[in-house]
Amino acid sequence: MVTSKSDWVASTIIGLFLSLVALSMVAPLVHLLAVSLSDPIYANAKLVYLWPRGFHLNVYKTIVGMEALWRSMGVTIFITLGGTLLHLFFTTTMAYGLSRPFAPGKRIILRLVLITFIFSAPLIPSYLVISALGLENTLWVLMLPGALNAFAVIIMKTFFQGLSSELFDAAKIDGCSEIGIFARIALPLSTAGIATLALFHSVGIWNSYFAALLYIRSKELFPLQILLRSLVVEENSSFRPTAGEVIVSTPEMMKAGIILFATLPILIVYPFLQKYFVKGAMLGSLKE
Repeated sequence: MVTSKSDWVASTIIGLFLSLVALSMVAPLVHLLAVSLSDPIYANAKLVYLWPRGFHLNVYKTIVGMEALWRSMGVTIFITLGGTLLHLFFTTTMAYGLSRPFAPGKRIILRLVLITFIFSAPLIPSYLVISALGLENTLWVLMLPGALNAFAVIIMKTFFQGLSSELFDAAKIDGCSEIGIFARIALPLSTAGIATLALFHSVGIWNSYFAALLYIRSKELFPLQILLRSLVVEENSSFRPTAGEVIVSTPEMMKAGIILFATLPILIVYPFLQKYFVKGAMLGSLKE
C-alpha cells in the first residue's frame, strides 16, 4: 500500500507517542519487579531503577508464606467472580427487557435508569440502607451494591437493539419463548458486549477498596486491596516480615513484591478478553 510522506510522518509520530504512553505504564511495574528482586542493601538505599542490582527471591519466599495474603487473595477472587456473574445476570436481563419494542413501562424504567446515571446516591444514605439490609460485614456488600449500573445497561441495551429482529420473529414462529430467545439468540450474539462488561466490572471489583474499608470489620473478610492499603499506606506491622526476615528483605521490597503479586492475576486475565474489548466498546456505543 502506497502512502504519502505526510501520512508516513503522521503514523510515525503517532506510533512514537503511543509507544511512550505504553512505556510510561509498563515502567512502574518493571521498577517494582526490579526492587523486589534486588539485594536489600541497594533497595533500601533506593539505588534500583529498572534493573535489579543483585538477585534475591527472599521477598517472594516470604510472600508465599503469608497466610493473610492468601486468605485475602481468595476473598478477592471470590467477590470478583461472584460480583461479575451477578453483574452480567442483572445487566443482560434488564437490558434485554428494555430493548424489546413492546415491553410495558419501558420508557419510565429507562428514564429512572438514566437518573441514576446522572445522580449517584450519597454516602450516608447508602451506608444506612446497607446497614438496614444487614449486608454490613458480609461479602455480599462487596458484590450486590454495584451489580447493576446505568452505563452497563445502556451498553447492553444498544447491543440487543442492534440484533436482527428477523431472528427474533423466526424464533417466535418456531414457538420459542422470550426466555428462550434471550438465552439462545440474544446472549450468544452479544458475546463481545458481555465480555467487555465482564472485563470492566471484574477489574473494578479487583481494584476497589473503599466499600470494604467502610463495611468490612472482620480481618478474615478483608479483600486484597485492604491488605495492600494496610501495608503501603498505614505500614501495618502485622504485614511486615518478622525480625529474622527483615535482614533479607526490606519493607520497600515487600511492598513492591506484594503489589506485583496482587496485580498479576488481573493482568493474566486481560489478554483473554482483549479481542472482545475494542469490538464490544465500539459496537455498544455506536450501534442504534
